[in-house]
Amino acid sequence: MVKAAVIGGAGYAGAELVRLIARHPEFELIAVTSDADAGNPIADTYPALLGVEPACFTPHDDPAVLDCDVAFLAVPHTAGMHHAARLVAAGVTVVDLSADFRLPQDVYEAAYNVEHTAADLLEGAAYGQPELNHAALDALAAKHAEGEPVVVGCAGCYPTAVSLAAVPAVRAGLVSGTVIADCISGISGAGKKPTYKTHYCSANEDAQAYGLPLHRHAPEMDMELEMAWSQGENEGAAPKILFTPHLAPLARGMVATLHLPVTTEDVDWQKLYEDAYAGNPFVHVLPAGKSPRTSSVAGTNNAHIGVFPNRGNGYVTVISTIDNLGKGAAAQAVQCANIIFGFDETAGLEGMARAL
Repeated sequence: MVKAAVIGGAGYAGAELVRLIARHPEFELIAVTSDADAGNPIADTYPALLGVEPACFTPHDDPAVLDCDVAFLAVPHTAGMHHAARLVAAGVTVVDLSADFRLPQDVYEAAYNVEHTAADLLEGAAYGQPELNHAALDALAAKHAEGEPVVVGCAGCYPTAVSLAAVPAVRAGLVSGTVIADCISGISGAGKKPTYKTHYCSANEDAQAYGLPLHRHAPEMDMELEMAWSQGENEGAAPKILFTPHLAPLARGMVATLHLPVTTEDVDWQKLYEDAYAGNPFVHVLPAGKSPRTSSVAGTNNAHIGVFPNRGNGYVTVISTIDNLGKGAAAQAVQCANIIFGFDETAGLEGMARAL
């Protein structure tokens, strides 16, 4: 069994990691850390996790963490690079859910307005979005197989939803201009600590755009489109994203509605997307004319895609839904870890959403 730790297990993404790793056939959960909750039973905070072992939170400096094979970091940005440095030095592979290892150093520092203090680890990290960047994860898995601890910077929730909707068309060179991405997230995406925007009294019966004029996830989306564009051996500049996020009174779930300015409409768009994700275990292209729903992917690592061509004025609309805590965070992190450790990609991630 692979010994695993969750750093930051008291947050929403951390708790989801605990749930997934505790039932994983190849991982053994050794430690779940939280400085604020150290010594408290995990089930006191999350009753659904009653019976999970270990039963209590421990501090971040728990020595057991350094004896693990892999540590999942469910911590804020800047904390990710701090923990990663000490973990890798101890020979522990890191799967980071924060933003610290997703972007090139200059882009990260501009977007998050902080200095990156683990540039050496960032240079060797792989971007953790398997459907877009599987080859880089495979290369990292080869290094890990030789005994080297490695770092994965998992993709963000909004960028995952957006890239899954955009990549097949962008990779094929069929998009020219600015992609309009209107997205909606559940409140859990803002984290566990309530603010004046996410407090129940503010968020209930309300919906609002936020993060304007430039949300810090936008550079990551542009990076993903550049990756997809280069994979298709296209010439010229890759399309850019015009991104507007919205907060809705949902506990979890995310919808990304993309309006793609296309170079031609004489394409079988349904087939393009079905072929792009054929054989993929987690991305499902719905039948023509069907629109995806957040409830259909809740609690899973699945993404549902709906394709709507011939919208007029040279646009094709593609809609994707994911669980922001699942495919957008914890479940995708487990998928990345499965690849790094040479397990079946679906290990510990099988299952369907609730019917109701």
